[in-house]
Amino acid sequence: MAKQPIVLVALVLLLVCVRAQEDTGLDASFIFGDSLVDAGNNNYLQTLSKANILPNGIDFRASGGNPTGRYTNGRTIGDIVGEELGQPNYAVPFLAPNSTGKAILNGVNYASGGGGVLNATGSIFINRLSLDIQIDYFNITRKQLDKLLGPSQARNFLMDKSIFSITVGANDFLNNYLLPVLSIGARASQTPDAFIDDMVNHLRNQLTRLYQLDARKFVLGDVGPIGCIPYQKTINRLSSDQCVDLANQLARQYNSRLQDLLTELNENLPGATFVHANVYDLVMELITNYDKYGFTTASTACCGNGGQFAGIIPCGPVSSMCSDRSKHVFWDPYHPSEAANLILAKQLVDGDTRFVSPMNLRQLRDL
Repeated sequence: MAKQPIVLVALVLLLVCVRAQEDTGLDASFIFGDSLVDAGNNNYLQTLSKANILPNGIDFRASGGNPTGRYTNGRTIGDIVGEELGQPNYAVPFLAPNSTGKAILNGVNYASGGGGVLNATGSIFINRLSLDIQIDYFNITRKQLDKLLGPSQARNFLMDKSIFSITVGANDFLNNYLLPVLSIGARASQTPDAFIDDMVNHLRNQLTRLYQLDARKFVLGDVGPIGCIPYQKTINRLSSDQCVDLANQLARQYNSRLQDLLTELNENLPGATFVHANVYDLVMELITNYDKYGFTTASTACCGNGGQFAGIIPCGPVSSMCSDRSKHVFWDPYHPSEAANLILAKQLVDGDTRFVSPMNLRQLRDL
């Protein structure tokens, strides 16, 4: 008979351990940004920027290889980070019909191909969600969470159990300031410093707005080496080991200001933690030492058409496609392949301060 209480105690301890293991996972990620992390919002917009056509998504297991609106062959960085941190399901696209009820407790994805910090960015695509609109949409989700969980629990859920990731800025250069012809007037009237000032001031207000809506754990991706993408190499007729200096210089200039902004916000917004994801150096490391990571090229798009690097026409049904998608750093003229996303995401989750600071995303989750 004495054995029964021992068995019961052991069972209780086992349940406690299992519950503790469950509690270590990330409850939700709220994802903002552009096509690097769009999971299908643009499917529901009248826009020229869409990825819900084959062969996009060909390696995305959750859809059986069908396109979902992700601008890559498989998972985005946001998808992989969520998996690595124990999030039960992918964050649902806000504009999708199933982004209601308990589905939002795994997080919501507001990202939109062509979107930027500035509202004018991406107008060439006719329609896209700027970061301002994405935060407007989060405000709707915020009210839904109050109804689902009650105000007190909703606040705790957002402050302690959720990560807010913002991957934005590249389009503000590629599809705004640097856009051929359309941006010549803007460039004539606005210096790079003034344009970047405008971006940083907008972003400060946008992040402060999220903070006021109870976001506390943030990760901000900086702008990658946009002068090295296959599109830029192709239209500027560069060799495989060359990059467009102006584009990269603007990215570095903005990134420096972004770091200063995050330092400022960490000091001025009580209880908030802003993590800087050094995407520029991380992607540059992959591009420079691609063979070390098992890739055969960091200049040619796997899926695309036009020019030496298949870098002009985006990926679609009539595009040429490489034979081994895991050997290309770039899936299409603009976006990394799933193989590259996997390396980038794992560095952000568990890497050191060279690529993610002041802490990595696993440490941010566990705060």
